[in-house]
Parts: sequence; C-alpha cells; structure tokens
Amino acid sequence: MPKRSLRQQMLAQRLALSREAWHASSLLAQQNLLSLEEYSRAECIALYAPARNEADTTEIVAAAFRAGKRVLYPAVCGEHMVFRQVEGLASLEQGSFGILEPCPTGVDHHADEPDLIVVPGVAFDLSGHRIGYGKGFYDRFLRHPGRTAHLVGLCHDFQIVGGAIPAEGHDIRMEIIVSDRRVVRCGSNRSHLGDPD
Repeated sequence: MPKRSLRQQMLAQRLALSREAWHASSLLAQQNLLSLEEYSRAECIALYAPARNEADTTEIVAAAFRAGKRVLYPAVCGEHMVFRQVEGLASLEQGSFGILEPCPTGVDHHADEPDLIVVPGVAFDLSGHRIGYGKGFYDRFLRHPGRTAHLVGLCHDFQIVGGAIPAEGHDIRMEIIVSDRRVVRCGSNRSHLGDPD
C-alpha cells in the first residue's frame, strides 16, 4: 500500500479511538517501554507530547523524573526540530501544529545527547521502518552523525503493519517498536561503529 494511503488509513483508525481505549492502550504501551533495559540504563531520554491520539507518554516522563533522568522534548524551529530539557510538564506550551513544546528560551539539544529517543509515528513495520506525518522532522533530526541513542517507536498495536512499509534513502529505522501488546526488536540502528546492524 502506498505511504499516503497507509498514512490516511492509520490516522483515521487512531482518531477513531475512544478516550477510554486510547488511555488503556497508552498505559500498557508505556509500561512495556518502562520495562526495557535500554530505558533503565538511559540517563537522558527524549520524549514527545502526544497529538491526535498518539500513544501517551505522561507515565514515562513521570517515571523518568522520579528516577532522576534528564528529559528532553521536541520543538519545531522552521524546517528543523530541536529538543530542549524540561523540568516538568508545566513548562510545555502550545507550539507548532498545536503540539505542546518546551518554551523557546531553553537550550537546544541535538540527537547526539540522549541515550534513548522515543519516536512517534503513524505506522511501523516489523523491520523498524516508520511512517510519520510526511514533514521529515524526525528523519532530519535523527541523521545527526554523533547519534548513539536507542530509537524506540511507541504506538498502539494496530499501527504495526505486517507488510513492509516503502522505505526511502532518508528514512531512519527504529531499533525497537513498543506497543500495548508487544515489544518488537528490529536490530540496532545506532550510528557509531561497532554495533551490529
């Protein structure tokens, strides 16, 4: 199925989730992510503020703060995306595309700093390929040559498709996909030498 058709289908299915179904699925997905060894070892994690029924991240950020981890959230600056450290969810404000972002006075952080980056998506396949909204913000951000972070796609289970998503040269593959029902390990995709692909 072409990317555009799959994106439209998945967005419609996600938007059709009831509040109760979204909350239940999000809670299980977050619990699965919090059980990852990669999360436990991470000292700095990058999260996202959910929009349009994306899997929630509030349990993850609360656990990260309790554990003393540094937490970064994305902000869109023109054609690019940066991450800024937050000390609490109250420091997020409505930004680009109506999504909550850190205030613009924060220090910009790039993809070489987090140990784990939690990535939203519209659809994922079992090889770790991802469809986003088509703007390319995450692909450009994650292309940083110094990035060594584990890349974890967080989603509702129906967003994981059985067939292959058409991949392009600039697409960045996820290392792990976490849903409410499973954890899919897709193989390392970190850019430093010595890691198996």
